[in-house]
Amino acid sequence: MKAIATIISRRVYLAALGLALTAGAVGCKDFLEVAPQGQLTEDQIRTDPAAAQRLVDGVYNTMYLGGFDADIHGLQFVILTDIASDDSDKGSTPQDYSAAAEVDNFTLNSTNSVVNNAWKGYFQGINRANQALDKIPLSPAPEATRNRLIGEVRFLRGYFYFNLVRLFGGVPKLDRVPAASEINDPNLQKRATAQEIYQLIIDDLQFAANNLPLKGATETGRATKGAAQAMLAKVYLYQKNYQQAYDLTNEIITGRSGAYGLLPNYEQIWREAGANSQESIFEVQTGVNAACNNSAVNLYTVSQGPRSGGRGGWADLGFGFNSPTQQLADAYEPTDKRRAGSIIFITTARTGTVLWDGFRIPSKDSVENFRYSYKAYHSRTQERNCGNNDYLPKNIRVMRYAEVLLINAEAAFQLGNTGVAATNVNLVRARAGLPARPAVTLENIWQERRVELALEHDRFFDLVRQESVQPGRIVPLFAAQGKTFTKGKNELFPIPQPQIDLSGGQLVQNPGY
Repeated sequence: MKAIATIISRRVYLAALGLALTAGAVGCKDFLEVAPQGQLTEDQIRTDPAAAQRLVDGVYNTMYLGGFDADIHGLQFVILTDIASDDSDKGSTPQDYSAAAEVDNFTLNSTNSVVNNAWKGYFQGINRANQALDKIPLSPAPEATRNRLIGEVRFLRGYFYFNLVRLFGGVPKLDRVPAASEINDPNLQKRATAQEIYQLIIDDLQFAANNLPLKGATETGRATKGAAQAMLAKVYLYQKNYQQAYDLTNEIITGRSGAYGLLPNYEQIWREAGANSQESIFEVQTGVNAACNNSAVNLYTVSQGPRSGGRGGWADLGFGFNSPTQQLADAYEPTDKRRAGSIIFITTARTGTVLWDGFRIPSKDSVENFRYSYKAYHSRTQERNCGNNDYLPKNIRVMRYAEVLLINAEAAFQLGNTGVAATNVNLVRARAGLPARPAVTLENIWQERRVELALEHDRFFDLVRQESVQPGRIVPLFAAQGKTFTKGKNELFPIPQPQIDLSGGQLVQNPGY
């Protein structure tokens, strides 16, 4: 089966979403503007069944946005999810990238560039999704094909909005391409409520679940029924709708949504050999091509790679951002295999640190920071790449089967089914080489989420969610690291001031900023 990476990795497919689609496609003045990405005429869409597929591929390609600009899965998102949490510090050198340090220390304000880059990236993705949804119905492809394509796009739009609502709360609800007469309508520039956005997310993901094929019945990497159900279950977990979260994950666990399972070797998940494995429910696809600049998330791997410092004298692996905290390192039980599979530990011993591919990192006197993310590492010698470190083809695991087990466990626990909760937690623990727990508490389940999903860009969201379930947890966790988390403020990031300005003041700032 041909992998989707061979289809969507080439920028030619971004030609799907250019200005030729509609003169006013982006709407809302330009504060949510999508840059032109080529042209595909409406006549082509009406006559060529393959044109609709190219529209969809253009939406997938927004997930490559990263670096120090508009971002969906790159360094900016890593900063807002890992570095903002208790699992990671900014890393790099103390002086490098002050905007990231502001996020790390909760000292940011509305002019912070990181939050503006994330806002721009996600709305670029949403606007491309809306443009595709506007034109797919014109395709001569069979109705079942059109519904599948619409399902893929609505899955992506729902996922984009899920991240936005967790980052900012209520945001503008753009669920269609505005008519030319609506382009300056202030109502399109105002924030919808968080609950209105959650309803849009649920509607999108439910449509996707109803219309997408099972894993194995579509090209590798495309959204599937199981992916939509898993993401929707996670949304329901945030909404405290535990019955829905349980039912949806149960569909996946019992095999009714495709064949999924735990990959036996935890550390293998993030290597090339573990891409699109039995554990993969949805991941951002990357690939190697001759252009060597357009088939991966910009700077994702190199921004998190170990950095030279002190005596130096070696060709380092990156910028050194996203350094795991000592608290995360200490969170693992003594025999937990996940610790060594998640964190690169820098040693003071002269032997240095030897990675799985044989690469040797010198001792601490030549390296900045003591810890780095192993999950972001991509071997330059044992895994395929085209030689451009800025675009190393690292697939990003967005949803894994292990998380489905843990969502199911938490939902089951909240519904009073503690036996099922323990069973699923113990499946995850067994792979990690840990003994089974005879019974589990909510704290046990949350702890398992932390160590299983560490450095996978979810911890900050999880902490805020857990605080809403069990108030009083989050402030002490950050206080232990010398950071002040202000309740009623720091659960959300500020609405970027440039976006407020572009909206003509229609966007209202979050409390405390």
